[in-house]
Formats: sequence, C-alpha cells, structure tokens
Amino acid sequence: MTVLLAIVVGGLYASGLFLMLRRSIVKLAFGLVLLGHGTNLLILTAGGVVRGRPPLIPRGGGGFQAPPADPVAQALILTAIVISFAVVAFTVVLLHRVHRTMGSDDIDSLESTRP
Repeated sequence: MTVLLAIVVGGLYASGLFLMLRRSIVKLAFGLVLLGHGTNLLILTAGGVVRGRPPLIPRGGGGFQAPPADPVAQALILTAIVISFAVVAFTVVLLHRVHRTMGSDDIDSLESTRP
C-alpha cells in the first residue's frame, strides 16, 4: 500500500511541476493545487498507513492492541486542506480579475504590459 501511495505522490508532483512550467496562469494554479495534494498524501503516508485501527483506547483500559494510526498526521492534513481551500478560492478570484482586466492568462503577455 505504501509503494502505491509513493507512486501516486510522485505522479502528483510530476504533473504539478509540468503544469507549473506552462505559460498559462490557470495551469500554474492547477499545478500548485496538485503539489499541495501530493504533499498531503505524502504526510499521510509518512504518518503510517494502517487500516481499521483508530487511535482510540478501548473501554476498560489495557492500552492498544496494535500500533494505531497517527492522529497528528491526520490533523495536519485536515488543517492543510482547509488552508489550501482558502488559498485556491483567493487564487480563482485573482485569476478572474487578471483575465477580465488584461484579457489573457498568458504570463508573457502579462509581463509585456508592465509600466
């Protein structure tokens, strides 16, 4: 399972970097989103992938029967998802404004309009 997740993380990173190297600002933003998703998946994989073992101590004590899932990694990912949603919403509004003002999303044409 970890190997499969590592391959998916590599694919997300590769496609994110590919999109970031394009000339369109929209593709650059999508590339950043893919890099963020890849990083979230990397943190989840580093926290340990275990199925069906929540980090809860059963009633009556006795401790854990087997190593549970790491709740810190899950909390970090949840926080990162909320923050990335806000950043993506701001980026979409900013891209809409740039496209409406300049009429293009090409990075080279935007640089030529500098004062």
